Amino acid sequence: MRSTTRMASAVAGAALLLGCVSGPAASHPSDGSGKRVLVLSKTAGFRHDSIPDGVTALRQLGETGGFTVDATEDAAAFTSANLRRYDAVVFLSTTGDVLDAAQQTAFEGYIRHGGGYVGIHAAADTEYDWAFYGGLAGAYFQSHPAIQPATVNVEDRAHPATSGLTRTWDRTDEWYNYRSNPRERAHVLASLDETSYTGGTMNGDHPIAWCQTYQGGRAFYTGGGHTKESYAEPAFRQHLLGGIRYAFGAAQADCRPENGYRPLFDGTPESLSAWRQAGPGSFSLSDDGTLTSNGGLGMLWYADKGFASYSLKLDWKMDGDDNSGVFVGFPASDDPWSAVSNGYEIQIDATDAPDRTTGAVYSFQSADLKKRDRALNPPGEWNTYEIRVEGERLRVWLNGVKINDFTNTDPARSLRDGHLGIQNHGADDQVSFRDLRIKELPARSAAPGN
Repeated sequence: MRSTTRMASAVAGAALLLGCVSGPAASHPSDGSGKRVLVLSKTAGFRHDSIPDGVTALRQLGETGGFTVDATEDAAAFTSANLRRYDAVVFLSTTGDVLDAAQQTAFEGYIRHGGGYVGIHAAADTEYDWAFYGGLAGAYFQSHPAIQPATVNVEDRAHPATSGLTRTWDRTDEWYNYRSNPRERAHVLASLDETSYTGGTMNGDHPIAWCQTYQGGRAFYTGGGHTKESYAEPAFRQHLLGGIRYAFGAAQADCRPENGYRPLFDGTPESLSAWRQAGPGSFSLSDDGTLTSNGGLGMLWYADKGFASYSLKLDWKMDGDDNSGVFVGFPASDDPWSAVSNGYEIQIDATDAPDRTTGAVYSFQSADLKKRDRALNPPGEWNTYEIRVEGERLRVWLNGVKINDFTNTDPARSLRDGHLGIQNHGADDQVSFRDLRIKELPARSAAPGN
């Protein structure tokens, strides 16, 4: 929300439009400017003949992405002094024990001081006796069936490694089974549909790409990349580029484990049946499952039920200096001003006063701007909010970083029971949303400081 003058000029119309097409955000070559990446492809076991293709692809991604790639088979590069030169280290289909004890210690220190890790394919078939590495990679290789086509379900469409993908991704590769499921400790980005191929052994929950923060560093792993052809696939190359950008900090993402959520809007027209448009304007639904605001001032709100204690997650993107917000804690109403007067808005706005810009509880409390600025992806890229309400306490995480902690003291408002909505602000504001999901929490007051 901004000024009432701008609101009054918003375009009228309340129909929900279907079928509009929106494309992925353009990549920016300067995103990795000045960054350095070390690629290790040493093998002490099976050696993949795709390694040269992988090295070539990573060098090409560096050229277009603005970062420098150094490739080596020599583990002597793993010294504390040398690793400090790099913003991320890629383990490219490494196998077996590739680092000695001193090199392992140097790499542990590198990660603990904020270094980035990218594991590709057989990086999970590496260093079985090094517990730190096993935790960093997220899971160890167990077995694989023959190379064959399979369907990949993209679970997170905000992370830079997967934001440009469709909800299902059909491709051919050698599909690893893992000794454990990383879902409880890492954030799963994509998983295999075990009914789409033969030889999956993970009982229908088969992560294949994930990310996490680990002992001070950032980690991304993908199980793809066995075949030479993988490194010529535009979608797979973009997948790798996004993982690298996350690992060296050019892109932000919420890589905390995410379990127990259910969808409120999953990108399908059917999932909109519980939502209603209040006031003028509308939201368009594109073929890729993205909702984009049009006109206003209005709001699309979840009318099926209100919520009292919950964690709401959603992905959002703006293209420029646009305006929108997420309303919580308001009574059921087809008047969008009821949400303004009786609830709270978590703002989305590139530029405004501190208590009226992204991460603010609009007009009540600014976000921590230093944390917000470090966590925020720029216009054109996806961001993830977690909005957690417990009692009268409202907390906001942006891309996994807590940026606001607000407690309602207004007797005319209450967060203990209310509806949720997303705002369409005006004719000049187009903000996009994906994957609204919720986890209801026990009804209790949150302890301060968490």
